[in-house]
Amino acid sequence: MPNNQVLILDKQQIAQKINRIAYQILEDNLDEKEIILAGIWDRGYKLALRLQTVLQQIATFKVTILRVDLEKQNSKLVAKTDLPESEWKNKVIILVDDVLNSGKTLAYGLGVFLNTPHKKIRTVVLVDRSHKIFPIATDFVGLELATILKEHVDVVMDVEGEEDRVYLS
Repeated sequence: MPNNQVLILDKQQIAQKINRIAYQILEDNLDEKEIILAGIWDRGYKLALRLQTVLQQIATFKVTILRVDLEKQNSKLVAKTDLPESEWKNKVIILVDDVLNSGKTLAYGLGVFLNTPHKKIRTVVLVDRSHKIFPIATDFVGLELATILKEHVDVVMDVEGEEDRVYLS
């Protein structure tokens, strides 16, 4: 770990946060037959896969994973998904990302689903930095972290040869 990084969450703490979020999702969707975990590529998608694993152990509903690819540098919403719209139409959609900074990524992610009827949309982030410039609220949060703008939160998950960690630098 470089000197300018501070460990925020270790592997065990990340697993605990994911488990807690999964139980919150379960409680919010007890009467559902299926939910869609829409993970923003790539770390949001990895987090969605982790949530799916826990939910499949504790929930009776089907958990479908949807990959959302966003062109984050574009000033307009440009996105694609790996499942057709018919797969998420009239269902619960849970948009998943690793870190909430300005809210732009989640806002763009929500935009993918706005023209399709759905039961409800919820948001999940592992770390919420509370520097929103978009009117985005998070429904399920692993950790709320007060940071200054020049600091960076780095999530390391499913990287070969590295343990899961969240760093502040």
